[in-house]
Amino acid sequence: MAETIIGNNIAIEGEITGNDSLTIFGVVRGRIQVKEHVTVASSARVEASVESASVEVAGLVQGNITAADKVEIKSGGKLVGDVKAPRILIADGASFKGNINMQG
Repeated sequence: MAETIIGNNIAIEGEITGNDSLTIFGVVRGRIQVKEHVTVASSARVEASVESASVEVAGLVQGNITAADKVEIKSGGKLVGDVKAPRILIADGASFKGNINMQG
């Protein structure tokens, strides 16, 4: 399994799709649909809807997240948008504004 990394100085507008994991350090605007796992690093800014098996938010996400397994908002992470996932972890120090749907 490969992993795609979007670096600190990279900005992408549009749609990202794939089967492998994705780690974002830079800026993404649009739509992200990745089968395995999406990591939004603390330096990242994402203005997109995100669909994946699991999503980890340590940076800023403005958009809705749909995960087949879980969504985790780390300490210092910020999510503004709705979450649909069977499991949701929100760490102490995380920020979340939106609705949660945990039904399959």
